[in-house]
Amino acid sequence: MISIILGTRPEIIKMAPVIRACRKKSIPYSVLHTGQHYSYDMDRIFFEELELPRPDNNLDAGSGSHAEQTGKIMTGIEKILLAAPPDIVLVQGDTNTVLAGVLAASKLHIPVGHVEAGLRSFDRSMPEEINRIVADHIADYLFAPTEQSRQYLLREGIDEKKIQVTGNTVVDAVYENREIAKRKPAVPGGMGLASKEYFLVTAHRAENVDVKSGLVGIINGLSLVRESCGIPVIFPMHPRTQKMMNAFGIGSPGITIIPPVGYMEFLELEANAKLILTDSGGVQEEACILGIPCVTLRRNTERPETVDAGANVLAGTDAGAIVRAVKTMMKASRTWKNPYGDGHAGERIAEFCAGIGR
Repeated sequence: MISIILGTRPEIIKMAPVIRACRKKSIPYSVLHTGQHYSYDMDRIFFEELELPRPDNNLDAGSGSHAEQTGKIMTGIEKILLAAPPDIVLVQGDTNTVLAGVLAASKLHIPVGHVEAGLRSFDRSMPEEINRIVADHIADYLFAPTEQSRQYLLREGIDEKKIQVTGNTVVDAVYENREIAKRKPAVPGGMGLASKEYFLVTAHRAENVDVKSGLVGIINGLSLVRESCGIPVIFPMHPRTQKMMNAFGIGSPGITIIPPVGYMEFLELEANAKLILTDSGGVQEEACILGIPCVTLRRNTERPETVDAGANVLAGTDAGAIVRAVKTMMKASRTWKNPYGDGHAGERIAEFCAGIGR
């Protein structure tokens, strides 16, 4: 039995291919939803949108400080694992759910697999960096998405026998979810947007939106991009970002701000954009897979493969640097090779884990 632990929507997206592979191959599994970002009641539509079965267990952990949230999730996970110990626990990424999952399972001597192991930004001021490092050094099986990730793990002294280079499940997710999206109304046209005739923006990271100078730089940069390039800048704004815009009294001249959209709608917005500007690691990957040039609104990235491939450039939050980066990527060739694999990572991970309990 594989226990798949997840707690945020990015984790659901990237674990979906593993769940689908388990169902397809009749591999016993269960899903534990910690509710790190949203309760299952709020995520129910998201599971339905991705055509996934409902989780077997829900913790509804909710928000709190990093210590409070991690402790609450760890306590809930421990009770469930004690009641029905699986052969292996799977966690994905770098959230507090991941940290709690690896700690709870390892202390119960249950093997742990870390999906998307070996990512590094080399910035320990980011809580995600701490989570992913701890997870990698505790987990028994490390499913690295790329050879670069494998090399990072080896440099940290991790036994190479623990590491499997599987590709990234985000590739599987993009391919699978676009097939689902084809059965739903196309969004760009429905919003009056012509394909490849708009820029798409996301920004929500605390270091960007909670600091006035950073948020002002991003907004000023986007306004200058709109002015200099002459095409719409579409910004589905995260509630956290909108809250800080209001708190800082920042206007948004020339930027088309819209409410957040569902994942499938956003995936179609990504696929039809001329260029994407983001501070999200997952969006950097998706842009690269979809063949859309990306400008990252950060000074570092744990997805260096996208930069090496020529699909992405780091701009930070300086307005002038953002404009220069956009102009650079507008001229970039879109012939890069996707560095994240062939879209079968979920199958590889599910089959490997199935062998552990035999």
